[in-house]
Amino acid sequence: MTRKTKEIRLLRTRVKKKSGLKASSRRWLERHLNDPYVARARAEGYRSRAAFKLLEIDERHSLLRPGLKVVDLGSAPGGWSQVASQRTGSTDERPGVVAIDYLEMEPVAGVTFLRKDFLDEDAPAALIEALGTAPDLVMSDMAAPTTGHRQTDHLRTMHLCETAAEFALSVLQPGGNFLVKTFQGGAGAELVARLKQNFASVHHVKPPASRDESVELYLLAKGFKGHK
Repeated sequence: MTRKTKEIRLLRTRVKKKSGLKASSRRWLERHLNDPYVARARAEGYRSRAAFKLLEIDERHSLLRPGLKVVDLGSAPGGWSQVASQRTGSTDERPGVVAIDYLEMEPVAGVTFLRKDFLDEDAPAALIEALGTAPDLVMSDMAAPTTGHRQTDHLRTMHLCETAAEFALSVLQPGGNFLVKTFQGGAGAELVARLKQNFASVHHVKPPASRDESVELYLLAKGFKGHK
């Protein structure tokens, strides 16, 4: 932990009980305001603290390097797209990163953005047309909007995970990689087994930037064996 991070934690912000917020909302806001990764994201110009999750995963697993072609699923507000563009050397003149989300996203240098629902039938073809070639990396930080019902939210996010996996298996370059958000105990055995059949290695990762209390995990499949 850096001295700067320690200083950020010492300057703890508390939300007054008289703010009119529910206790759960007040706790969430306090956690957000006191999160050192949130402060770092603002200081370093990243759209969200999620950027550090990808940075930490990449530091350990070397997913991004100059010249690679990347698809970012569920990209808004753009933290992962920023990291991918920077580390692949993508430019506006020769973009190598294509991002998609049904939410609006402010432009990111070197990134072609499609405002579209990834679950739309024509989305996969639109992504590959925009990229102009098969990707070397498909990554997804998608999560379904919460309903408040834990099991329903879990199933909806798992559906996104499985759909992202189907897309990756259909478009990746041989040797390519796939990174997707899942939940602890979430990625079904059938999906993991299929990925193991098609990739050289498959395992779960939890980067330090993922909060300890969060049930999110990332499923990383490396070394796509190619289309049979």
